[in-house]
Amino acid sequence: MHRLAAFSFCLALFIAAVASSAADDTLKPKDDGYRGIWFTLGQYTDAPYGKGDWKGFWDYGDKYSGGLGTYTAKHVPIAVYAPQAKKTFFCYGGSKEGQRYLYNMISYYDHENDRVPRPTIVHDKGGVDDPHDDSSLTIDPEGRIWVYVAGRGRSRPGFVYRSVKPYDIDCFELISSDEICYPQPWYVENEGIVELFTKYTGVRELYWNFRRPDGSRGEDQKLAGMEGQYQVSFLQGRRVVTAFNRHPKGHPDGRTDLYYLETSDLGKTWQTIGGLTITPPLVDPDNRARIKAYSEEGRLVYLNDITLDGDGNPVVLVVTSSDHRPGPQGDPRTWEVLHHKDGAWRVHKVTDSTHNYDTGPIWVESDGTWRIAGPTERGPQRWGGGGEVAVWKSRDEGATWTKTRDVTKDSPRNNSYVRKAIGAEPGSAFAMLWADGHADKLSVSRLYFTDHEGKTVRRLPYDMEGDFATPEIVGAE
Repeated sequence: MHRLAAFSFCLALFIAAVASSAADDTLKPKDDGYRGIWFTLGQYTDAPYGKGDWKGFWDYGDKYSGGLGTYTAKHVPIAVYAPQAKKTFFCYGGSKEGQRYLYNMISYYDHENDRVPRPTIVHDKGGVDDPHDDSSLTIDPEGRIWVYVAGRGRSRPGFVYRSVKPYDIDCFELISSDEICYPQPWYVENEGIVELFTKYTGVRELYWNFRRPDGSRGEDQKLAGMEGQYQVSFLQGRRVVTAFNRHPKGHPDGRTDLYYLETSDLGKTWQTIGGLTITPPLVDPDNRARIKAYSEEGRLVYLNDITLDGDGNPVVLVVTSSDHRPGPQGDPRTWEVLHHKDGAWRVHKVTDSTHNYDTGPIWVESDGTWRIAGPTERGPQRWGGGGEVAVWKSRDEGATWTKTRDVTKDSPRNNSYVRKAIGAEPGSAFAMLWADGHADKLSVSRLYFTDHEGKTVRRLPYDMEGDFATPEIVGAE
């Protein structure tokens, strides 16, 4: 009897402790600076990589490495401007004390007061250092911030958090843990979240789901299973558009071809650019969703971004290459824009750069200006991912492009994965975000943001003593 009483007492204490822990778990810890995650695949001349026919040694280092706090292009969006709060909320892959240990971070830039708070650790990955587990976010009409912490493969699940208070990054509640990789959540006003994501089902396949405002969701639905895919997406009104490639024989290093689909009814139906309703999942590579058969030209396709022009026509930004390995054998690495107009896809060259994973966004602005920002210029680590950031403009719907500004110069480390802030207003101080990092050896990784023109570059504080800090100006016209 005494043992039973003791057991009951211990059980009561355990339940109370769990309840207390669950309550305290909504209040998230802060970090004392903005430190991006540094990562390497270890693909050096003395390190074999891959399996079977893909085993090899890289003469020019990793396929990608360095500062990958804003990785990947398939984590969308990672920054959103909230006009009601006059703040740009952003998430990134942070590091514990600058080490190779991933923290999923969130913060904001306060436009009125020109300051940032200590960033919040939404999720501790428990020793994972892989930026594939970085996050994306969306904001609902009530101002609650939804953070999607990515999973990886089938061994590491994803996590969905929601802020307890509107426009607040101090307290988050765990909504669910799901098999979500490369999360792309888009909140459709007055409806809920259209979730685009990847599952590892032997290969990388595209799925979608719909999450209601209360956090509940239905069954995952497969969108494409053509041996494997990556995608980028965008939301305008109720319209969600996506562009994706395919991986022949399931190998992402062979990524090629380009496809397009869209939905305007929360994923209930999907259409091609010509308005043809398809029945998912796509399984045959030769289908009506295909934009361009790059495989016929022996070209690889690396997805950067997708948007819509003033008439609602899709615009897709990619980098194409002839080799998945870094180094001169894959040149030229060509930035290309694919624009649908008058019933046809038009392909325009922007420029050439030095690496397959040179990544940046594209905007189509209200005055008809098209703008691209990204590490198109050679960086200090010649063959590493990233480089020096530049801004390019087109006044003729992407047919011709002019470099208008070198945003960074003489950088000690390559600048990688320039990402745009969704909803950034014209003239906003925070229109894009990126991280730097040495591509060939472990280094610090700092985070930066700038305006659409790239005129004033701000660096987020690596170390903070107070609760708030003003980002340092490190480059200005």
